[in-house]
Amino acid sequence: MTRPTMTGTLPADPQRRHWLRAGLTTAAVAALAPVAGSAAAAAPSAAADTAIDVLRLDLNESSYGPSPKVGPAVQRALVEAPRYVSAAQLQALQVQIATLEGVAPEQVIVGEVLEALGQHLALSEGAGGFIYSVPGYGALVDAARPFGGRAVEVPLNARLENDLPALLATIAPDTRALFVVNPHNPSGTLSPGADFDRFVSAAQARTLVIVDEAYLDYREDAAALSAVRLLRQGQNVVVFRTLGKIHALAGLQVGYALAPTGLAGALRQRGVGGAHAQNQLSLAAAAAALADTVHVAQVRRSVALERQRWQQVLTGLGLRSTEAAGNFVFVDTGRPHAAVAAGLLQQGVRIARVFAPYDTWVRITIGTPAENRRAQQALGHVLA
Repeated sequence: MTRPTMTGTLPADPQRRHWLRAGLTTAAVAALAPVAGSAAAAAPSAAADTAIDVLRLDLNESSYGPSPKVGPAVQRALVEAPRYVSAAQLQALQVQIATLEGVAPEQVIVGEVLEALGQHLALSEGAGGFIYSVPGYGALVDAARPFGGRAVEVPLNARLENDLPALLATIAPDTRALFVVNPHNPSGTLSPGADFDRFVSAAQARTLVIVDEAYLDYREDAAALSAVRLLRQGQNVVVFRTLGKIHALAGLQVGYALAPTGLAGALRQRGVGGAHAQNQLSLAAAAAALADTVHVAQVRRSVALERQRWQQVLTGLGLRSTEAAGNFVFVDTGRPHAAVAAGLLQQGVRIARVFAPYDTWVRITIGTPAENRRAQQALGHVLA
């Protein structure tokens, strides 16, 4: 597969993850009804965007739905909706996550972590640099800006991967953190395990390393690749996870971070991740989703199969693409993004925004087989 070579200083990704702070309506709870046992048989997540039925393949949401255990769990949690989340309830989820990840419960922070972490570092450490790859997801960096944080942008390498040597070389005495998304978004590329381990180990000796692993669950070998292994060794590393991707809880915006004990404690002293910042329904959904490893495995297999089919279609169209590891493809159409996106929208398919300077590349979320066929046909029509 032909690989592109591009350089340049690129803008940050303005998208954000925000945590659910209010209760859900009965209609919203009904939307969490159990899905079919097989992920492939689950209902698609198309939405009426305009007058036509538009496929939302723009935000890397899961079309396969949450675990069938989530709906009943949320229904049961409605009984507790009049009550604030207690410390004991939050601790139960922290213990569940800690057991799953092999860390201590006090290292688990549930709630708005990336943005709050960026703000905390800027406020507590003083003005300084926050290094990250561009184009990319820059929520943490953007959150630090109003408090003296300075974005230090490092372009992707020729294979559209995080440029590990360049990121490492950019660390300076005033660097407050190095933020890396692996697999990367929007390219989907995965930094190799051994190389990434060496990179993190070297970087964390000089600054805090924050690894966003939002898409790592789509890999069968996620546990062997996760930077959590380095955190367990006592390294200066924070790992962020969201349940908005493979667990299909984007509408609840549930996630957590795993951090060194000292940093986790400092964040809690600032009120980050406390019981008051949670809600009954999100906690119930998270606990149920994390417990259903069978559903996660089904979704992983389904997405992997559909990713292969997408690559076959793209090859057939004569297009080059990255070896994306998440639930999306990143492909060079050879045409302006705006024209392709507008053409696809006319065909009822919404894709992600442009990621400059890759102005001819498009990111398309992998949906259900039916959704993907529709998107592939639309892409072929637009490029004909």
